Amino acid sequence: AFARYQEEQAWTWEHQALTRARFCVGDTQIGQAFESIRNNILQTPRDNAHLRQEVATMRQKMRDNTPKTPDGLFDIKKDAGGLIDLEFAVQTLILSHAAQHPTLCHNAGNIALLGYAAQAGLIPDDLAIRTQNAYRHLRHTLHLQQLAGNTAGLIPIAQVQTHQEAIQALWKMLFV
Repeated sequence: AFARYQEEQAWTWEHQALTRARFCVGDTQIGQAFESIRNNILQTPRDNAHLRQEVATMRQKMRDNTPKTPDGLFDIKKDAGGLIDLEFAVQTLILSHAAQHPTLCHNAGNIALLGYAAQAGLIPDDLAIRTQNAYRHLRHTLHLQQLAGNTAGLIPIAQVQTHQEAIQALWKMLFV
């Protein structure tokens, strides 16, 4: 039933979620079946222009329904060039190219997946390095803020502008 649903009814956002899904605990045979279904779905050839349009539209809806960040500040997760943009870009790379590059199906995290995408020639090496560094820095900054009790995730934009620009460059490459 899960395979049939994923093949016939699942929305794009559900396939995006599947890029990060993994079997954690339980019957080994169920885990193997889940991984097989997951890989089959991720490696399904897609209309990449349609996929990019759906992902970009979904991301724009999220932006439209998020309060505006005050001037001079940057929302680490939600603003353009933030963590959500990077995650959506990586998910799009996976869904667009896993059929030709099965390595992208590995649930290895965004940093490794950006490296795999560069190795496959899907993004330039320098952009992979810049976005990997951006992801590391933004996640580290967010974790430090959360440990300090600041759950808003807002910081002065000047502290992360080069990282924001790297993620925006990846976004533009994939969606513009």
